[in-house]
Amino acid sequence: MPTIHPDPHAIAGMITRLNDRNYPRWAFQIHRTGGCRQPIHLRGRVLHVDRATGRLLHSYTTATEPDGVLRLPCKTRRASRCPTCAEVYRADTYHLIRAGLVGGKGVPASVTAHPCLFVTLTAPSFGTVHTRREKNGRPLPCHARRDAVTCPHGRVMSCTVRHGAEESCLGEPLCPDCYDYTGSVLFNALAPQLWKYFTDALRRRVAKTAGLTLRELRDQCTISFAKVAEYQRRGMVHFHAVIRLDGPDGPDSPPPAWATAEMLADAVRHAAHAVTVTTPATADEPARVLRWGRQLDVREITMDGELSDQAVAGYIAKYATKAAECVGTLDRRINPLDDLTAFDLRDHPRRLIAECMRLGDLDEYADLRLTQWAHMLGFRGHFSTRSRHYSTTMGAIRDERRDHARTDEITTGRLPLFDEDTVLVISHWEYAGKGLSTGDALLAALLSGDPPPSASPDGGGGR
Repeated sequence: MPTIHPDPHAIAGMITRLNDRNYPRWAFQIHRTGGCRQPIHLRGRVLHVDRATGRLLHSYTTATEPDGVLRLPCKTRRASRCPTCAEVYRADTYHLIRAGLVGGKGVPASVTAHPCLFVTLTAPSFGTVHTRREKNGRPLPCHARRDAVTCPHGRVMSCTVRHGAEESCLGEPLCPDCYDYTGSVLFNALAPQLWKYFTDALRRRVAKTAGLTLRELRDQCTISFAKVAEYQRRGMVHFHAVIRLDGPDGPDSPPPAWATAEMLADAVRHAAHAVTVTTPATADEPARVLRWGRQLDVREITMDGELSDQAVAGYIAKYATKAAECVGTLDRRINPLDDLTAFDLRDHPRRLIAECMRLGDLDEYADLRLTQWAHMLGFRGHFSTRSRHYSTTMGAIRDERRDHARTDEITTGRLPLFDEDTVLVISHWEYAGKGLSTGDALLAALLSGDPPPSASPDGGGGR
């Protein structure tokens, strides 16, 4: 639930809404959006007409709705923008990932016998940063060095503080002037390409280990995966992935006998250390060779072990709704003309954003679109992706939810039961804004999760 700071205008707006004769229907709409923080407003109508006779079977118009609009959830995946819609996205991701581990959603339960790994690919170091380390549950000094050197900027490269888990300095460099902001931004921008090179190298390694060509590999084995990107506090992305070996038909067929978890783990380690991506050279900056960080975590997923299907699915789904909030950056795109000093930013994220802007003005980096993705610190890839054969799709999960909602509307009488072949549906919709006024937001935050008892099921006809 969002934190609302009421003011006289908000309280007045709330009182006005409560005294509105259409309040029950408004409250019912708010409930149907699931408490969305920034609902989409639509204006329009829907007609159901019998194709044979032209008789009007059912009609709906937003003219009878409160404020003349229909409110729908925004469906964003980002928890920083709308926690309730992001929770739906998180749950969908959870079921998508878990279906690829234990079956369901069209995936056979036999998939549990397929070799499967949980892999974490990290970013390399671009400078020493404040961190929290533990041993046996006790925090250790951040970077204690007896022979710590003094950097060219006069800072001693040591920190003996035992940082708390929520300290704002975590992830920030010991010396910002020594930190490689250029490399950091370029790695984020090229991480999707590095991931593609990794998957290509992984297939080649598996084929070589099995003594097959890539064409022959496709006839015997399929490498399926699902991954999610996570931001570290220093502003770097790394990837968590579920990688699975299937037969030639994906999860519906068993992998060959030679396709084992040990062989897959060896191929993952080889591919992670073998692939690189080279940045374009500029007048002031030589070409860089970027690769994954030295920290590589490869663990087998077992149904009865420490790393279970539920743990993996929950872990990946959690990060599917997050972005760069932990770094302290902005949650929206930045205009190149904006003055960064006017934003409430710490020095580290401000420098990362400024470097995106600087590099974005260079022709050599135009394809990376660093200016447009400065708020994401250069990363422009999809946060959650899957290969074709891994499991179901997000679209299929949404279609299932839509069909369930439609069945509910027909059962409760809000929509007529009709044959799509004999009924013509005529609809017209237009965008009419989004969000809630301060008064409506305050009232929506106070509403319970149950539908208002005085709101009729159809409320004048709703979809």
